[in-house]
Amino acid sequence: MIEFKMPALGSDMDEGTLNEWLVKPGDKVTRGQIVAVVETTKAAVEIECWHDGTVHELLVPVGETVQVGTLLATLLASDESPERRPKTVAAPAETPVPTPSATAAPAATGAAIPHRRRWVSPAARRLATSLRVEIDGVSGSGPQGAVTIADIEHAAAAMAKAPSERSPAAAMAKAPFKRSPADRGAQMRRSIAAAMSRSKREIPHYYLAHEVMMENAFAWLTDRNAQRSITERVLPAVLQLKAVALAARRFDEFNGFWRDEDFEPVKEVHVGVAISLRGGGLVAPAIHDVAEKKLDELMSDLTDLVARARAGSLRSSEMSDPTITVTNLGDQGVDTIFGVIYPPQVALVGFGRAAQRVCVIDGGIRVVTTVQSTLAADHRASDGHRGALFLAAINELLQQPDALEK
Repeated sequence: MIEFKMPALGSDMDEGTLNEWLVKPGDKVTRGQIVAVVETTKAAVEIECWHDGTVHELLVPVGETVQVGTLLATLLASDESPERRPKTVAAPAETPVPTPSATAAPAATGAAIPHRRRWVSPAARRLATSLRVEIDGVSGSGPQGAVTIADIEHAAAAMAKAPSERSPAAAMAKAPFKRSPADRGAQMRRSIAAAMSRSKREIPHYYLAHEVMMENAFAWLTDRNAQRSITERVLPAVLQLKAVALAARRFDEFNGFWRDEDFEPVKEVHVGVAISLRGGGLVAPAIHDVAEKKLDELMSDLTDLVARARAGSLRSSEMSDPTITVTNLGDQGVDTIFGVIYPPQVALVGFGRAAQRVCVIDGGIRVVTTVQSTLAADHRASDGHRGALFLAAINELLQQPDALEK
């Protein structure tokens, strides 16, 4: 049996609402196929299946809100049949909204489940104490039911809800999930606040800045774009994305995840792009394999990603696996930005606006166009010496725009 669970769609998501099933029992599915649409506080996300198989059971009805890690469906492998598949405990028809007195998962029926000690991370236990959350009443969404910081934050948010929101009638309502724009904005701000609070609480940030001369890159880009139609032109932001990806491949301690008290480097570079949303807030979905792509392909990917993010239509793979994030506020007139890392990532690179500045070059004074690049990095995975070399590598790559074309 293959289990299909609610994926984590970013550090600021701990639950989602199933808006639509795109498959039914008996349908064959392939790896990468979109099988469901889930509503989060930021977007309607298309959920991909990462196994070949046949849909056996759909366990969560449309309109139900469930936490990350909840079993949504089961699949049968190609060599498996329903008769040979081991029996599983059926999921309850409804998941009540957590309350201060009842946030534990409903008891399953069927075969008895042996007792085992619940694991609670030390950080989650400390947070529960500070927020006055009873851990015994919290349903764990981590591996083997472990209680995580996100579970504690979710329980604390439930405690703050108005009594009417926690009423049995509200908990059992079956109407499809809908939010007003004002409610969506408020929920998004709470989600962002929770994720960024977690980041600053858990990650020992350090910050570095480096001034990048963009004269060569802009001149090269102007000549290149002059030979192309408007729809084929490449923006400076694409050069920056490619330079960050190539540098991250060279300095892999900035490309990966901090999990279970250890750093996990990732070979591929999936760059999360911070995108502001029209209604407020932001998302940072990934462009995959940036280091391997040509500039034209990256420009197409970036245009498509921004359009879909602002239309509220993203894919689960784009939300779940960025290995490093880039934020660019140059078009807002900001000279320098020092970002907050998206956990479990360990680095974020920022770029400010391009501006003419007076610089001393080769003993002479010149007015040149520069951009301030910055790095927010996790001190558990790297140190300032390596961070300085990483920023210097980005600068070096942007001085050789021809190399970025390859």
